[in-house]
Amino acid sequence: MKILRLLTCITVSWALLGSLTIPAFSMEDHMTDTKKLVIAHRGASGYLPEHTLAAKAMAYAMGADYMEQDLVMTKDNRVIVLHDHHLDQVTNVRNIFPDRKRSDGRYYVVDFTLAEIRTLSVLERFQVRGNRMEAVFPDRFPLGKSYFRIHTLEEEIELVQGLNHTTGRDTGIYPEIKSPGFHRKEGRDISRAVLNILKEYGYTKKTDNIFLQCFDAKELKHIHNNLLPELDMDLKLVQLLDGGEEYKPFFTKDGMKELAGFADAIGPSIHMIVLKDSTADNLKITPLVKAARQAGLKVHPYTFRMDKNMIPAYAENYDDLLNLFLFRIGVDGLFTDFPDKTIDFLKAHAREKKPG
Repeated sequence: MKILRLLTCITVSWALLGSLTIPAFSMEDHMTDTKKLVIAHRGASGYLPEHTLAAKAMAYAMGADYMEQDLVMTKDNRVIVLHDHHLDQVTNVRNIFPDRKRSDGRYYVVDFTLAEIRTLSVLERFQVRGNRMEAVFPDRFPLGKSYFRIHTLEEEIELVQGLNHTTGRDTGIYPEIKSPGFHRKEGRDISRAVLNILKEYGYTKKTDNIFLQCFDAKELKHIHNNLLPELDMDLKLVQLLDGGEEYKPFFTKDGMKELAGFADAIGPSIHMIVLKDSTADNLKITPLVKAARQAGLKVHPYTFRMDKNMIPAYAENYDDLLNLFLFRIGVDGLFTDFPDKTIDFLKAHAREKKPG
């Protein structure tokens, strides 16, 4: 039902921007000299537990252009790298702190100090069925094997900057401010905390190798209009989109222009660009990318995965999916759990396009 509501919302919204379906045979090849960005989604998360330093080091070694950091806050106001403001789907918190769950049965990061969180083991993402833990992606890193832990934003920045120093590369960071409304209710200004850390580590201007992203449009406006000027900063901002009702005002030409007034790029779900019920012979491509380009926005969709049942039916394989989005539709970059496979594809594509 959630997917149905999302698709219905998207379909109605696209009517405000233009034609919904573009036949596959009429699309132009959008290959340009512009570099296509490979953003390591939670690190090399197709191979190692997400948002661990091991997953980030592996993604760096694979050659990713950017590392993503999802950010939440602890009880003692530390900013840590974790996808959710809950702990119970990627750690053993139930075993270590069985009595610390809230009335909804969840274990909230904000209820734990950093020292307590450091005692937890990070696992491959899982769900609990009865008394059993089942991996969300069964073919990924085995549950409960080896040892991984949660780290702070500062520690990850130091890893990336340290590797940049030793390799001579300039890999960027792509932090996301998670659940700012929730944090505000808990008495924490996560956006200000994140920006203070970024400034401390030298990320202060648009030319720095960083994109800062958030789903909350009001928060992103607040960052653009208030926090960045106050802190004498000017970063590239990304409005994340998932097709929800709150984003519908942006799905008009005027709305997209408004968005471009406080953001430099959008990060939509891939299903907002090519609808899920598309087939290879009938690609239902929305006007989103075209509208974003007309407004001067870059487009970095999420999330590209090679796991079983994760490649949409309209794509023959992972390379076919990448080719569709990167070169036929022409997005500027993408979030992937498999940065190595994406980089291999881009290298092969470049060789094929090379004259002679």
